[in-house]
Amino acid sequence: MKKEVFDILKKEFAYIGILFLTALIIFKIAFYKEGLMVVLVDVLSLLWLFVLPGYFVMLHWKDKIDFTERIIIGTALAVGVIGSSSYYLGLFGLHIKYHILILPTVIILASFIILLKR
Repeated sequence: MKKEVFDILKKEFAYIGILFLTALIIFKIAFYKEGLMVVLVDVLSLLWLFVLPGYFVMLHWKDKIDFTERIIIGTALAVGVIGSSSYYLGLFGLHIKYHILILPTVIILASFIILLKR
């Protein structure tokens, strides 16, 4: 099972790389007055905050749902979960500068550990 998971991750991370390059090109066209580094940081932050956590959460349904559907549903799911979690962590007193590191990391690690235990 573990080797199968890593093979799937290897194949689908190539697709995520293509998605990253496509988003980078689209963002560079849309924000043509901005420098490449600004656009790169924007695309990487969206990928880190929403796409990757959503991908890892939806990886549990890899047999039932196609990659494209999983990435779209997972991204929408991650936006909701990270937005709500960030709000409540802020209410508990955790400064917002830590949310960008803690929330995606916790979601990715938890999803990956649960996937490996199945």
